[in-house]
Amino acid sequence: MKLSDAVRDARNSNNWGHLVSAVPFAAFLRLRMETQGDTLTCVLPAQDRLVGNPRLAALHGGATAGFMECAAVLFLLWHRESETMPKMVDFNIDYLRSAKVRDTRASMHMVKLGARVASIGVTAYQADPDKPIAVGYGNFLLMP
Repeated sequence: MKLSDAVRDARNSNNWGHLVSAVPFAAFLRLRMETQGDTLTCVLPAQDRLVGNPRLAALHGGATAGFMECAAVLFLLWHRESETMPKMVDFNIDYLRSAKVRDTRASMHMVKLGARVASIGVTAYQADPDKPIAVGYGNFLLMP
């Protein structure tokens, strides 16, 4: 399925699983998207295969970063009318706490949406949204 078809199907059915399956890395991470009104939350389910340090049973930093980047891209696809994949310009992450092997959630917000560039803020957390494990900001080039 092409990305444009997946975006269209997801919008029509409000089933964003179609979109996740159309983005290979998001499918590899087994991400889920939860919508509640105008709010989108991206979920990375707990998976032992994503452990970076077995002694601490901590989530790998690369898995956290990839999750947050995918969440930002999925947020842009959900938020905009376009059906084309935004191109990442850069993505900066601050790791704040060690992440355990449990479901991790990401909330996203639009920092700036221009005609050609969008800036997205992402906050990743586990049990408590007030105790984030990481925060990040990404800039994306938007295709018409």
